[in-house]
This record gives sequence, structure tokens and C-alpha cells, in this order.
Amino acid sequence: MTPTEACIALNMLPTVGPVRLRKLLEVFKNPERVLAAKRGELRGIEGIGNEVAEQISNWESTVDLVAELERVREFGATVITQDSPSYPKSLREIHAPPIVLYVWGELTDRDHHAIGIIGARRTTHYGTESAKKLAYQIAYAGLTVISGLARGIDTAAHQGALAAKGRTIAVIGSGLSKLYPPENQALAEKIRNGNGAIVSEFSMEVEPDRQTFPMRNRIISGWSHGILVVEAGLNSGALITASQAIEQNRSVYAVPGQINAPSAMGSNRLIQQGAKLVMDASDILDDLQILLPETKPSPEAAARPLPELTTDERRVYDAIDSTETPIDQIATTSDLPSAVVSSALLRLELKRLVKQLPGKYFVKLG
Repeated sequence: MTPTEACIALNMLPTVGPVRLRKLLEVFKNPERVLAAKRGELRGIEGIGNEVAEQISNWESTVDLVAELERVREFGATVITQDSPSYPKSLREIHAPPIVLYVWGELTDRDHHAIGIIGARRTTHYGTESAKKLAYQIAYAGLTVISGLARGIDTAAHQGALAAKGRTIAVIGSGLSKLYPPENQALAEKIRNGNGAIVSEFSMEVEPDRQTFPMRNRIISGWSHGILVVEAGLNSGALITASQAIEQNRSVYAVPGQINAPSAMGSNRLIQQGAKLVMDASDILDDLQILLPETKPSPEAAARPLPELTTDERRVYDAIDSTETPIDQIATTSDLPSAVVSSALLRLELKRLVKQLPGKYFVKLG
């Protein structure tokens, strides 16, 4: 039995969990020895009572490991442990890191740098569009967008990241073969096919329920550098995730909403309590010190050739004068629709070629 297979078996035992396993590994050093331990040895460890000791010593009567490994193989998934290089570094630091992660798709080094985007399942058009826009910007800037594949804000966040041809991870509250909600199957397949992965800590056939979703949420917050709440009511599960993020010493961001909109009362309250107000991805990127443009380029920057630009990006860039240029003038000079100009300006900002000033004025950075 390999260490990964032993971890899969331990993860399938309902009474073990990551905190107890940590104590067991302090004594037995590796997961294979935990499964082979005698009942008396197990009972002598702090926090391991009779029930847990009995379940571990008789694990083969509870867990069909061979069948689970076959389900993983047939599904085309992989399973990683905390010792795997692709296991998120930040996730190892939380109080109860998952024993294993089932991965459908591929994790890359880039996924160690991520922002979680969460919010209500029942959302408004404003919330959906805000989530798509911010996810697009964050993914375009090179960060991975993490969300939960749920209806509403989660779905919009994944869609925005995909539109930017960026990376996105969906952490679900069920086994991979019980993907929920079922209408997001096509979205999950699109994420899996080269743009990220669907991830779960639950064995393949675990059904979603009220307990699995809060467990899933601690992974989203623990994996991320920070959590962005786009739209959430006062009783939204997104607020629980935000609380977990604070406990995990992660940053919390929120998008402001209408003061009389029930769907925004929770996210507005977060801002009152100290969450950073976000209107643009640069609010997050600046906070993380990832995107720090200067208003005056250095001689070295001015001498550098421009990165590859699309036709629209080039026309918009060329339409910006050497001084502050209003967006209306840019649209007139470039002879492009305002929506195309706005999109191109956003991409140029993320490429650190232009900077937006108050009043919708733009200047070149290099």
C-alpha cells in the first residue's frame, strides 16, 4: 500500500479527520503504520478514543479501497496528499488541512497564487456582471480564481476567469462523481479541459449536504491569498467563508452594493467591519503588491518594446496622448465602440501600459 492509498482509506473513515490524523502521524510517522496499528496503541494517543481506535483497526470492514481506487481511475482523476508538490502551500497552513484532494484536471505552480471569489446563489444582474468582470481581471493578471461551482456568483466567477483564458479552480462540496449542481457539468468539463481543475476532499461518491459545503468553504479561503465577496445577504454562506478567511489570516474584500438591496446587505456589512472595498481588480492587486504601476515610466521601461497587442489594443493605446486623455476622446480617435474601448483599456491596464486616473482619464505608463 502506498502512502497516498493509505491517506485515501483514512480520509474515508468518518471519525478520523485531518486534526486526529495529524496527532496519529506524530506517533506513527506515516499513514500506512496508522492503518496497521493495534487497537491498544491507538487508544493511547490523546484525542483517539475507543470508537476511533475501533474504526481504524477495522478499517477494511468500512472502506472498500480497491473499489475507490477504481472509481478514481475510471473517472480520470488523481489524488494528492499534503506531501505532493501540487498540494497548495497555503492550504497546508490552516488548522484542518484536507487529508487528500481529489483532482479532476491539472494543478500548476501558478495555482499557489489565488484569489477566492464567492457570493450568493440568488444574485442580481449587477452581482453576476461584477463577479465576471473582477474574475476576468484577476485571471488576466495571472492569478488563479477559486470558487465553489455553485449557482450565482460562483458560476459567474468561473466564467469570467475562463473568458480571460486564465486559471480557475472549482472546490466542490461533494465527491467528484456526484458533481453539484448538475447544470454546471458543462462548466466543470470546460474548467477541467486545460483551464484548471475540479477539486474535492470527499471520496468519489459522497453526496452534497449541509455539512459538506462549510467544509468545502474552508478550503476556498485557506487556498487563497484573499477572499472577495461580491454579493451576499445577511445569512449568506459567503459570510461564513469570510469569517474562516479572517481566522486563517487571509485578506477579505467586498464589492459594495445598493444599501436597500437584501442581496448586498451582508457584503456591505463586511465593508463596515473593515473589509477592503473593491471596485476594480487593481484594488486587490495593489493590496497584494502584485500590480504596482508608476505614473512616470523609468528610462528602462520607456526603452522596452511593447508586449504583443491585439489590433483594438494598439488602436486604443495609440489614441492616448502624451498627457491625460479622456475616454471619450480615446473612443473618437480610435473610431471604436465605447464597449470595445473600455475592454481594451482594461487589458492595457493589466499589461501595465496605461493607468486610469479619476474622471475616466488615462495616461500611458511606457
